[in-house]
Amino acid sequence: MTGSPVTGLGSSRLGPAERAAALDRMGREEFDVVVVGGGIVGAGAALDAATRGLTVAVVEARDFASGTSSRSSKLIHGGLRYLEQYNFDLVREALTERSLLLQQIAPHLVRPVPFLLPTTHHVWERAYFGAGVALYDLLSLQMGMSRGVPHHRHLTRRGALRLAPSLRKDAFTGAIQYWDAQVDDARFVMTVLRTAAEYGAQIASRTQVLGLLREGERVTGLRIRDLEGNTTSEVRAKQVVNATGVWTDDIQELVGGRGQIHVKASKGIHLVVPKDRIHSSTGIILRTEKSVLFVIPWGRHWIIGTTDTAWDLDKAHPAASKADIEYVLDHVNAVLNTPLTHDDVEGVYAGLRPLLTGETEETSKLSREHVVAHPVPGLVLVAGGKYTTYRVMAKDAIDAVAHGLDGKIPESCTDRVPLVGGDAFQAMWNARHRLAARSGVHVARVEHLLHRYGTLTDDLLELISDKPDLGKPLSGADDYLRAEVVYAATHEGARHLNDVLARRTRISIETWDRGVGVAQEAADLLAPVLGWSKKQRDREIEYYRKRVEAERASQTQDDDQEADASRRGAPDIVPTAI
Repeated sequence: MTGSPVTGLGSSRLGPAERAAALDRMGREEFDVVVVGGGIVGAGAALDAATRGLTVAVVEARDFASGTSSRSSKLIHGGLRYLEQYNFDLVREALTERSLLLQQIAPHLVRPVPFLLPTTHHVWERAYFGAGVALYDLLSLQMGMSRGVPHHRHLTRRGALRLAPSLRKDAFTGAIQYWDAQVDDARFVMTVLRTAAEYGAQIASRTQVLGLLREGERVTGLRIRDLEGNTTSEVRAKQVVNATGVWTDDIQELVGGRGQIHVKASKGIHLVVPKDRIHSSTGIILRTEKSVLFVIPWGRHWIIGTTDTAWDLDKAHPAASKADIEYVLDHVNAVLNTPLTHDDVEGVYAGLRPLLTGETEETSKLSREHVVAHPVPGLVLVAGGKYTTYRVMAKDAIDAVAHGLDGKIPESCTDRVPLVGGDAFQAMWNARHRLAARSGVHVARVEHLLHRYGTLTDDLLELISDKPDLGKPLSGADDYLRAEVVYAATHEGARHLNDVLARRTRISIETWDRGVGVAQEAADLLAPVLGWSKKQRDREIEYYRKRVEAERASQTQDDDQEADASRRGAPDIVPTAI
């Protein structure tokens, strides 16, 4: 299942051997395009280019999706609040993408999720919000596409309380329920990259850009360092795409200045609490004085967020302060009959939105729309936007690449290309009981795998068939099977323990100890796949513990500066060669 049964193209596998082969080819060949950045936009650009028949290389300085693209609200949504800004085109575009993702591109990864929007006034507010949600539904039907989610409905206070008994009766007068969609953001990025690999893209994480190659004014490639092996090389390319999000300005400096795009980072934090702390069968969306606050169903947990504050400190490891956490708790507690406390918080994560600079310094008012620029020949910059519209951003970036290449380049086709694991997903889902009986894996576990890997679940079941011990759950993180840790390294590009616990799984935010208790078991599973010595395995575990300690310490600090200083106490683990 690692190759494509439809296309007969290459393998989607991103293991150690594939990384080594990719770096080797990068040092020997000239590519049509090299993409800098392994977040959602870079991944989308790589897939868009590869499916147009271009030769593609992707480099990422850290792990795939290790920045903004693993720290979002994990929603695929139109942006209901943008209707208030009369940004109908952005909302329509995002809702079109939502429909495509739900029904065609990634039905195994993107799922509908309901939200309750409480109202506090009987007449005008219900009419106002009702009109907005009705328009939201109407815009989602544009282009002759199915919405992919149910229609909204109005509820009385009693009806809303039946769905969400944890709401305070005196906090609202009624509610409107509407639907959006959600996704594991980091897993989605990795799946887009695996799909790009299937179409021939050469992909390597932990590969830092040292500089741009130039021939006169034209950019002709990159100088890179393999951070794992501490070696340097050059990658030749006809076009370079800078898709580095909040690091956009850093890459622009390599060509001599600020350039045509300026990005400002806005920090958003999220809390993870156990499911039993809020009794509700639906998500909840609340208006705040600055933005909106979501209470999002997430397996056996709730994700609550987000904030929107300027951040000009460490971009690699944005830190959530005590003040951030209290802001979220205060706002959600305003509508809950049993308030949440710090003791209820299992996990915390902080991410940075790459916002295009506007005329105001308030980050909540900066542009969420994207822009593509061609500042010098051979270099394309893409920035801004939102997770949901990554595919449109990628298409626009590769359209700019095509403009800079000689010859006719085909149009984008990613709106019709399912991600690996998505093709024939519904048929496999319908056969899940038969799969469970054949494999000896409980049907609930099979469903878990199908929602994470789609039809690639066969890969996991094959691992378990060969080594039945891999079919057991991880001790202390029993939502996940041991096979998933091994698969993260053999197929999904994980290079370190933190990659697995923070992004291939979400153990780092879904367990009370932030994954410390499972670190030894996971490292033992990874060691033989990644060729770790005992010294390296112990180092991985120790680094992970220090990372958790630093994050916990940062979350007790009063402000951003103190939180940032605490978080910097855990350095990155690369290089591995010791």
